[in-house]
Amino acid sequence: MSKRGYAASKKLLTGLIGAPIAHSASPAMHERAAEALGLRGHYQLIEVAGADAAGLRLMLEGVRRLGFAGVNVTYPYKEAVVPLLDALAPGAASMGAVNTVVVRDGRLTGHNTDTTGFVRAVTPLLAPSGNAVAVIGAGGVGKAIAFALASLNVADIRIFDSEPARAEKLAAMLAPRGARVAASVEDALEGATGLVNGTPVGMLPNRDTPVPAGLLRADLWVADAVYSPLITPLLAAAREKGAKIMTGRDLAIYQAADAFELFTGLAPSTEIMGEAFDAVMAARSAAYQAA
Repeated sequence: MSKRGYAASKKLLTGLIGAPIAHSASPAMHERAAEALGLRGHYQLIEVAGADAAGLRLMLEGVRRLGFAGVNVTYPYKEAVVPLLDALAPGAASMGAVNTVVVRDGRLTGHNTDTTGFVRAVTPLLAPSGNAVAVIGAGGVGKAIAFALASLNVADIRIFDSEPARAEKLAAMLAPRGARVAASVEDALEGATGLVNGTPVGMLPNRDTPVPAGLLRADLWVADAVYSPLITPLLAAAREKGAKIMTGRDLAIYQAADAFELFTGLAPSTEIMGEAFDAVMAARSAAYQAA
């Protein structure tokens, strides 16, 4: 749909389902991107904790009926929404996790822009050859990260999860592409060139780290999907060791940009989205320091 056609047809209504999400920078990013394209955008936070399948179905039915172009989905519902949708894009179907639901002609189709966004974010960190990456967490975002690494031909992906069955399931999906279960965090990091936290550990108000500082090294790059705070306890410890780090900023921006394009058919400015993200984070940091 053209920019003019979309703007003339309806207000751009999108949103986010998850909990907790009051910290999300998504409203600012999506609304600023819409404004820059001449659209009347509103991004609604839909925070419901502890929703079961029936509760999620009701939320999705509201999204279908209330004029949403689509919604993003975040923790803890990225896998739970999958059986409730009308269709899945191939990437989302293969991993069984969705972070973007597009509404078209009354049908809900699930996509995963965590994967495409992480590909864009992590590519500069990968060596031309010899990558061995530890992925901590095999839930919704951990799945997306592991699939992204596999698509980039990372031949050695070590997956650790505090629930071994989840790690085993994900490793089995990607076994032909070089993934295996790690018996421990130590095992995952043995000889690794990179580390990615795909869990919510370290997201405010939590101040824990998924990896003990003693296991971090200067020759390891470390990425965190968490962006609130931008420098998580894991990244702070990695930086102290001299490791190259990647905050959740680029993943947040790129996954949002890819979702916006799925919602509208229009490519947003990642620069504008980045400015909106940075403004949110600066305001949050100021408020945190003042508290």
